[in-house]
Amino acid sequence: MRHLAPHLLEWQAAGAPCAVASVVAVRGSAPLEPGAALCVHADGTAFGSVSGGCVEGAVYDVAREVLASGEPRFVSFGPADDAFAVGLTCGGEIDVFVQAVEHDTARVLAAAHLAAAAGRPVVVVRVMPGPDGRAGGAVAVWQDGHLGSTGSAGLDLAVLADARRMLGRDTTVVQTYDPGAAGEARVLFEAWSPPPRLLVFGSDAHAAAVSRIGAFLGYRVTVCDPRSTFTTPERFPHADEVVVDWPHRYLAGTRTDDRTVVCVMTHDPKVDVPVLAEALGRPLAYLGALGSRRTQARRIRELAEAGVPPEAMRRLHAPLGLDLGASTPQETAVSFAAELVAVRSGRSGRSLTLLDGPIRPAAGADRPGHGAVVERCATGTGPVRAGRRDAPVSLS
Repeated sequence: MRHLAPHLLEWQAAGAPCAVASVVAVRGSAPLEPGAALCVHADGTAFGSVSGGCVEGAVYDVAREVLASGEPRFVSFGPADDAFAVGLTCGGEIDVFVQAVEHDTARVLAAAHLAAAAGRPVVVVRVMPGPDGRAGGAVAVWQDGHLGSTGSAGLDLAVLADARRMLGRDTTVVQTYDPGAAGEARVLFEAWSPPPRLLVFGSDAHAAAVSRIGAFLGYRVTVCDPRSTFTTPERFPHADEVVVDWPHRYLAGTRTDDRTVVCVMTHDPKVDVPVLAEALGRPLAYLGALGSRRTQARRIRELAEAGVPPEAMRRLHAPLGLDLGASTPQETAVSFAAELVAVRSGRSGRSLTLLDGPIRPAAGADRPGHGAVVERCATGTGPVRAGRRDAPVSLS
């Protein structure tokens, strides 16, 4: 729902009724993961997706019904029984939570959106409909505060503790709590972490193409090069930040983590060897460098002379990209992006026609750099797993 929040807030601020449908669980193969969402305006306008098209129309109709009634809905879809039935053609099952965005929920979304825009991890908590068909409140949680309430003081304490454990993760989870006489409460957690960073060192056409595809993949892109003539915002319109500096000096002064991607596009020894030596000593999700095999052989020698150990150099993807036969900057960027996704997902990068087995990672499976959550709940004995409904956690 994170990327749809601006639409929801704009509509709500204008006084227009709107609804949001969120995928809260996936079983088997499904087009989209938990957290995918569709928002619907009272005039029929829609943004987002919950299924890649399979059940989009049915969820849209449910959202229109929720707008008319004001009552939240919880619906499930599985494989279609015949050619005319509504269902998932891929054979999996999804659960979808649909609710109208009223004032209190909009306040929570606004707070979460502002926190995320400022680069702060945030978790959005929503209580799904119980046996009486009523949903509880919503809460936005960040490290040093929160806004909103679930509607129950005891439940607030439990979900705040669990939400803070999820800060910094990109995940959607459902946890069931048992608040006592009130019955079970199913709570949806959506953790929004700041976008991962892509640091592009170089200012040629290849760097421009990589910055564009990096932005398309959802990275916060920084382009850095010491040549002020070529390192301008006009040449890199898809970059969030354009820096004129020596790459190794910039990298030494910036923070990286295990989601950060670094691409060295300069293939100039006085630039790429110092920055690669710096990068190889840092936590990164991926480190790639452009250049021929001769250039890479020279780099390895010079990195060894600079004291970089052989085991560290094995982290370097150079020449970067998959074997696609790429020649243009745009094709090279596609080759890089394909390798990045394969590395991030722990997959082979081979053609799917040559492989058996599932096409997509299982729901809740760890994806390097994406912070999948498989951990113990802070307030009970049940594990918290992406896209899974667990045993109730007692609050008594």
